[in-house]
Amino acid sequence: MPQIPPNSPPTGTANIPRTRDTGGRPPDTADVLVIGGGIIGLVTAWRTAQRGARVTVADPEPGGGAAQVAAGMLAAVTELHYGEETLLALNLASARRYPAFAAELEEASGERVGYRARGTLSVALDADDRAHLRELHALQRRSGLESEWLTGRECRRLEPMLAPGVRGGLRVDGDHQVDPRRLASALVTACERAGVEFRRGWAERLTVAHDRAAGARLTDGTELSAGQVVLAGGSLSGRLDGVPDEAVPPVRPVKGQVLRLAVPRAYAPFLTRTVRAVVRGSQVYLVPRENGELVVGATSEELGWDTTVTAGGVYELLRDAHELLPGITELPLTETRAGLRPCSPDNAPLLGPTALPGLLLATGHHRNGVLLTPVTGDAMATVLTTGTLPAEALPFTPRRFSPAAPLEQPV
Repeated sequence: MPQIPPNSPPTGTANIPRTRDTGGRPPDTADVLVIGGGIIGLVTAWRTAQRGARVTVADPEPGGGAAQVAAGMLAAVTELHYGEETLLALNLASARRYPAFAAELEEASGERVGYRARGTLSVALDADDRAHLRELHALQRRSGLESEWLTGRECRRLEPMLAPGVRGGLRVDGDHQVDPRRLASALVTACERAGVEFRRGWAERLTVAHDRAAGARLTDGTELSAGQVVLAGGSLSGRLDGVPDEAVPPVRPVKGQVLRLAVPRAYAPFLTRTVRAVVRGSQVYLVPRENGELVVGATSEELGWDTTVTAGGVYELLRDAHELLPGITELPLTETRAGLRPCSPDNAPLLGPTALPGLLLATGHHRNGVLLTPVTGDAMATVLTTGTLPAEALPFTPRRFSPAAPLEQPV
């Protein structure tokens, strides 16, 4: 993300007078420093500030990062994978909170977040895809999830623009969507109104004092002090200097390329709900926005830190989307983007205290960062203000990758 010049005025309401017990720390020390201003860092800061803590967010461009690329599917059911039943429980808990969370955030910020409860349709284009979808349906049913099997004709009745070759599909009315860009913008505003201080710079080194995280140094040399530090830097979370080896988050970047198209009024409604499929072994989805935008994604590429938009990636997405909806080639292509998902070894988030006292993680959400925003904010605010991680988040403590570490440890 681009660096903001050091003389740029910070946003936020850091000049709000505060009177609080700083526990013997200097009065200008924040209770919590959040490193990273993506949606996960922002929701952590907002929820924690709502509980009365003095919070600082360090990021050169708050609201940027993966939120600018993500499609915003809230797909707890259609994104179910074998072996991820524990993650499913967290996904469902967060999905249930989304309507109230979106309403509260819109009221707090005065901004719309694009939450739409229109459902999702997963379709199959050939016999193999149909068999795979049948297996997924069986897994969903065994997991107690609500999904309905439809014939190809029933799928086309719901979405007339679908290709005639669609062989069947799963209707999941409980999988919704939100606009991540609007969500990020609303979270920035809500943080400002809650008194969160923004420091427009990237942290380059963690400060450790007396064997405890104590703040960070920014790239412009600014030193920030805090009682607790949350590392929420997305795919960059593992690259912060000064973090002891045993506390470095095991997060890697996975590239995703996404397209955006505009649906002219003459074509509306092109789609009424999110449509997704597996085409030649690759996932493709189409997410219609209420403003007429159609998001098409996403590739999944293990290419390190590369964020180049490639002709091949664009071609593959358009080719697969065209097989689902032949009319898509008539739509104007308005944007191509590539971003990096932060992925942990088990594709589940890292939430809570690390092996270094005072350092906590909120990262590694992989493809579920937008979906897990409400539950992550609640869990992080709870552990930061009470020292206890909620039960629903305990399976996702960073200590699961360090079996020898004790479960209970000072925050």
